[in-house]
Amino acid sequence: MNHDTPLPSLPLRHLSPVRRRVLTTAQLRSRGVTAAETNERCRAGGDWRQILPGVVLLHSGPATAEERLHAALLYTARSPAPRPADSIPSQPGAGEPHAPQPFTDVLVTGLAALALHGFATAPSLHGLETIDVLVPRLRRLRSTGCVRVVRTPVLPAPAFVTGVPVAPVSRALADAVAELDDADTVRRLLTEAVRAGHCEPSAVVGALTAARLLGRPHVADAVDTLLAQGRALAEDRLYRMVGDHGLPDPVWNVDLRLPGGPHIGGLDAYWPEQAVAVELDTRAGRRDEDALWSEYARKREVLERLGITVVHITPAKLREAVDQQAAVVRTALMAAADREPAAHVVVLPR
Repeated sequence: MNHDTPLPSLPLRHLSPVRRRVLTTAQLRSRGVTAAETNERCRAGGDWRQILPGVVLLHSGPATAEERLHAALLYTARSPAPRPADSIPSQPGAGEPHAPQPFTDVLVTGLAALALHGFATAPSLHGLETIDVLVPRLRRLRSTGCVRVVRTPVLPAPAFVTGVPVAPVSRALADAVAELDDADTVRRLLTEAVRAGHCEPSAVVGALTAARLLGRPHVADAVDTLLAQGRALAEDRLYRMVGDHGLPDPVWNVDLRLPGGPHIGGLDAYWPEQAVAVELDTRAGRRDEDALWSEYARKREVLERLGITVVHITPAKLREAVDQQAAVVRTALMAAADREPAAHVVVLPR
């Protein structure tokens, strides 16, 4: 048999380069390549090789990172329904991208997904030996070769990076952390997720909680660091909101007390003349969330009884809707003239 015989040219010219180099045995059959020919060309010394069960690399050299990723998706995805005209996708027009492979019921997750999301602290796809793929729990698949199958009752909505279905950052982080024992690596990944704006601390902590990873000491320590950094970032955004939107300067990070009386609580920003307070809600799914919420509610009730207006702002709102939050604070400050004067309180640095 002539191993240099090319595949039929008409079907393959519609495929992107990587899709020409990695095909399933079913795709090969649909293009006129028999199972016997595929087996022959994948034998030792042949010019093809089987990279995963049912997935063939159409050359004999080492697989590139893109080829391994594509093979992992071909191995785990459900076969799409056949299209008319020999399942050939329509040729895109000039300037149009090739239509992405219709991978269904699978998402790249873990470190591979973080690399695709652009994490600087995650290994590159070239450096990963294993590609994690998230699949529905009842799928009959096993981990093999470069693929680790991760099961889930419900697939999250995918993000698409260059046409590749990828798990959201928070889920990809949880799946990556589940396989990591190095505390420094875990801490760097969680920190980058928040500092680079990939997601909020609440989403990260929620995903780690759902994965039951907070019982691991190195993960719990990394989360504590993450929450502290998340609060610092939120405070910085609050400072910039006040300055960028021309709000009057408050007093920052103060404690309030009744004259000669008990401690009321701490505030992130306070305008004494208008009796308006801002408090950042940074609970973020913490283990002591119920206690924190009880403290927030108690403090707010006391302050409002004293005639002090309290504006609660979450880190997500500061990042995604800062103009709206500035308008809320400005409205509260302007409304102060129409309210009864607040009770006198003692303002102390926190």
